[in-house]
Amino acid sequence: MDAMKKPFGLPFFTLTAAAVLSLHAGLAHAQAGETVKIAWIDPLSGPFASLGANQLKSFQFMAERVSGKKNPAGVTFEVVGFDNKASPQESLNVLKAAIDQGFRYVTQGNGSGAAAAIIDAVAKHNERNPGKEIVFLNHSAVDPDLTNSKCNYWHFRFDADTSMKMEAMTTYIKDQPSIKKVYLINQNYAHGQQVSKFAKETLARKRPDVQIVGDDLTPLGQVKDFSPYVAKIKQSGADTVITGNWSQDLTLLIKAAKDAGLDVNFYTYYAAVIGTPTAIGAAGEGKVKMIAYSHHNIPGDIAVVGEEFNKKFKEDFFTTDIYNIFTMLPAAMAKAKSTDPVKVAAAMEGLTVKGFNGDITMRASDHQMQQGLYLSTWRKVDAKNKYNVEGTGYTFVPDKFYEPYVSSTPTSCQMKRPGA
Repeated sequence: MDAMKKPFGLPFFTLTAAAVLSLHAGLAHAQAGETVKIAWIDPLSGPFASLGANQLKSFQFMAERVSGKKNPAGVTFEVVGFDNKASPQESLNVLKAAIDQGFRYVTQGNGSGAAAAIIDAVAKHNERNPGKEIVFLNHSAVDPDLTNSKCNYWHFRFDADTSMKMEAMTTYIKDQPSIKKVYLINQNYAHGQQVSKFAKETLARKRPDVQIVGDDLTPLGQVKDFSPYVAKIKQSGADTVITGNWSQDLTLLIKAAKDAGLDVNFYTYYAAVIGTPTAIGAAGEGKVKMIAYSHHNIPGDIAVVGEEFNKKFKEDFFTTDIYNIFTMLPAAMAKAKSTDPVKVAAAMEGLTVKGFNGDITMRASDHQMQQGLYLSTWRKVDAKNKYNVEGTGYTFVPDKFYEPYVSSTPTSCQMKRPGA
């Protein structure tokens, strides 16, 4: 029946069936081929510039690595850096610039004060601009209040918060009878204050025999010489220091301790951050410990990422929850069949995916990632733990892995959802 044929000799019904299949495929992958732009808002100048530069490269590296057919949504990711100078006010300025440029996804992590400002600004923007909503992907700002009293539907935290890490750290300390006197030294802002608070609370609960022999809060990024603080630690008779310091503030503390011959164990949150491992060096072998969602010797794809990143940039890939962000975000987009932040936010709530350190879940009640944590120790590279951190010949070796339930803490979040 020639009258029932279409060009190229295909019967009419064949074309119709193909068109229907094509339409369904388009609906199932409506987002495939789209470019998702993420505004990265963190310091590229000032005392934390080296940390920010490494993390921006890490985000851009992962964006390129997972784009297109390499992720379930089929989208291309593009990450653009905005320098917030580690300032909450400057964060608001560059957030506005990013919004004006059409960004619908933002990420930040260095400084909980900046994170709190962004959460508030994003919430107000989304309320006033329906149809132009923004999602905030928090990679490292860990003040517990951000998913408790200040929780917001548009904010998703991929790091474990300060209290969660302290739960795991003190679970380990509980079984170390040699620890008798603890000195707390932290940066004087939300995260550092919370490290001090939760250390005292959890040690009182788990090891009431431990004495807190010092509790210092230092100006964020302003102390150039920590030797006076190290002298106080020495005088206190402490055998252990607990610190949530990061970047320059931890590097300079470690250097001052080394110069003074301070013989204590350091329990840290961020000893893997760029520059700090080099400062630790041989003097810190067996004495510097870290509680984190990762360490340098986790096998699998994350190890490949670390090797590829180091080969390309001659730096370590240490903010590894960036890997999890680029695992969960495209999974949520595939689930939502859309890149629309409203639909993606809904899809990300309660979502469980396979992260580099096991199953990870974005808890729906407060948007706090639930994940396992490692307690690791700075030791010489060996046949089992091969990653040579910053070329020092040393690496972080896991002592203990804590399943998500160990560090999971309750939330007081009363989340207001869109349309509620």
